[in-house]
Amino acid sequence: MLIADRGPLSPILSFRLSPLFFFPERGNEAFHQPSQLKGEINMAGKHFDELTVGDVFKHQPGRTVTETDNLLFSTLTLNMQPLHLDAEFSKNAEFGQRLVNSIFTLGLAVGVSVADTTLGTTVGNLGFEKVEFPKPVFIGDTIYAETEVVEKRESKSRPQWGIVVFEHRATNQRGEVVMKCRRAGMMRKKNN
Repeated sequence: MLIADRGPLSPILSFRLSPLFFFPERGNEAFHQPSQLKGEINMAGKHFDELTVGDVFKHQPGRTVTETDNLLFSTLTLNMQPLHLDAEFSKNAEFGQRLVNSIFTLGLAVGVSVADTTLGTTVGNLGFEKVEFPKPVFIGDTIYAETEVVEKRESKSRPQWGIVVFEHRATNQRGEVVMKCRRAGMMRKKNN
């Protein structure tokens, strides 16, 4: 069941790109100083109770990967692999051009999912598994992501929370799957 397909002019997009908080009890007005208001912050993420196995979220917008993205991410994480950084070296490698750091691709796909799935409703990540990169990503590729809820269960040790397993899938502008992984998250319940 498709439950989220937000277009480029979605109200959540303005939330993603700004530090504003929205309060339903005040007519959904935006304020820069949430500490001045009483009441709860209405976050876009889904609570444990609101997620169902089979739910699919198609995340917007897509993101074109730039040379700067790849360079900064690789150097900030001390990954000096010439396949990511050295255009001349990469010309003679298997793909004939630089590869985008695969951990950047993973982070991008998971990051773009946050607003639709876990923004303000997760306690934290429990782990990642089955991380796959079936096709390479190159500078200039545009990455799109979707997330499916594949498992859900109550937490045995923390009854106020639940565990949800998300499968994140990233595709490029040609529709080729470039990343797939499963992420387990500890999620808040709606009334806890």
